[in-house]
Amino acid sequence: MSLRRSLERIVIQYTSKMNLRGKILILYGAIIFIPTIFLGVGAGYFALESFRDNYLVTINEAMRQTVQNIEFRKQSYDVLATRTATDGELISRLSRDYSNMFEQLNTVEYVDRSFVFTSKYLPGIDDFRIYHTNPMLVQDGRLLWKPEERILQPGFNETEWFAKASVAPSALLWTNVNKDKLVISHKIMSPAGDLQGIIYLLLDYKTVFGELFDRPFSGSGELSIMDDYGTIIVSSDPGKIGLKLHDTTLSNHWEEAGLSDGVTVDGNLLMVRPIGSNWHVAALIQMDQLERQSKTILYGIIAIIFVFLLCSTFLIMTVLKNVVWRIRKLGTRMNDVSQGQFDVSIRNTGKDELGELEILFNSMSGRLGMLVEDITQAKLKEREQSFKALQAQINPHFIYNSLSLLRWRAMDLQDDTQLRTIDALTAFYRLALDNKINVTQIKGELDHVRAYLEIQEMRYPGRVTIEWHIDQELLELYTIKLLLQPIVENCYLHGNITGKKDGFIRISAQLEQDNVRFEVFDNGRGIPGDMLEQIRLGKQAGNGNGFGTANIRERLQLYFENKHEFTIDSKENEWTAVTIIIPACANRPQIRKVM
Repeated sequence: MSLRRSLERIVIQYTSKMNLRGKILILYGAIIFIPTIFLGVGAGYFALESFRDNYLVTINEAMRQTVQNIEFRKQSYDVLATRTATDGELISRLSRDYSNMFEQLNTVEYVDRSFVFTSKYLPGIDDFRIYHTNPMLVQDGRLLWKPEERILQPGFNETEWFAKASVAPSALLWTNVNKDKLVISHKIMSPAGDLQGIIYLLLDYKTVFGELFDRPFSGSGELSIMDDYGTIIVSSDPGKIGLKLHDTTLSNHWEEAGLSDGVTVDGNLLMVRPIGSNWHVAALIQMDQLERQSKTILYGIIAIIFVFLLCSTFLIMTVLKNVVWRIRKLGTRMNDVSQGQFDVSIRNTGKDELGELEILFNSMSGRLGMLVEDITQAKLKEREQSFKALQAQINPHFIYNSLSLLRWRAMDLQDDTQLRTIDALTAFYRLALDNKINVTQIKGELDHVRAYLEIQEMRYPGRVTIEWHIDQELLELYTIKLLLQPIVENCYLHGNITGKKDGFIRISAQLEQDNVRFEVFDNGRGIPGDMLEQIRLGKQAGNGNGFGTANIRERLQLYFENKHEFTIDSKENEWTAVTIIIPACANRPQIRKVM
């Protein structure tokens, strides 16, 4: 507290001679301008660091998705070639001995009929052929071919290609042709393990992989596919297609990159991920380009912050010049009104919206005090008279005299049951009919409830079990009278507690810090949902003796204003719980003004 006051004195000392304009400018600079600069620069710096920390996570995710896409596409073409090469009927016909032209024609028709649409299954298949070496089977020039001296690919003919594919250790082989075509070869083997032919699929490079390898990583890196022979068959850099791994600069770091999330090579990040058939996908990301992008973002953030500060400075100067002084004057007068001073006015200095507000304020302040006082007094008198009228409904003297007469008669008859009943009624009405007090100690309110419950026990013996949970420390505190008894009475009147097997009522009063918490819980028939909502909104009034929930709410507001809580919860046919929280009052609470 002393530190705060010292700081206040220092600030007032240095700003006391400044006008309002200067003070607000200093306030603007200290609270907005300077902190915004520091926070903006700091946030930008930490954002840059965070961006750097997330490079690897982002790149790894992009790499993972790229590898999955490549593997899916490769597997699609692998499955197509494998399914054709392992077709049992095709293998049987390629290995069969043919005795006449009719049988050969039948095989040609079968091949055309079964595989003519194979090239249509997947995009990018430019040519599809089935090569065989059966001397007794013709070649039709459509799907069935024999390896001859025809040029199949630049640099070698069909015979050379067939011989190379035949001795390949793998049945399935991918090769690159002229950097714009891919060839898939798959051996056709008999059940005995003899070579019967080879499937030939010619793929368009751009259709199959062009989309994935066009400016990978937003142009900040390179992407390549290495087959199981260490040859680059696909790459975003056409100059690397066809090269062996040992002919590139990546070979020295290949194994290390494959065993980690990546390795830095000459300022670039090398990442290697395996896919099926011992293929690998390699990515070389240019980190310096990513750094430039992040720094550009940082500079953009700083520029936006400075533009914002310049615009806000201009706006604050304009507001200071045209509005602040008049608002301050109006605020001062409104503060006087909030303190109860209604004989104030403002000299009108303009014809704009603030001028209209000043006129309305002058008109309002002249009448507000009188109206507030009249309304407050009327409400207080109305509620006080209403409460007194409720108490005056029964003549206390008549009841006391009647009870006294009955008690003497019961003593003469030595009727203990009547004596207990009369004593309970006397205790009950002692508080209920005392017109001189509106508040009582909590122990008196609880005695009043006990008297009422004792009367009900005599009416309905053994039907209801009463549980008490009372904090002894709060018995001497004060509450308004007739607070709990009407709620307990509702358990009998509306909750039908006596008609339920094993009915019980739990009454608790606990001290919670500076508040007293009352709760009345019963396992009666509860309250229907629509009626409960009406009660919570104050639209459902009580009946019988007139002390309903609306009356309790009004009296709580009259004595405790908004420092209390009154809640009702219920589940139909199961239970009802009423909770009241009031301030812990060591002295008698007084009726407050209600605005």
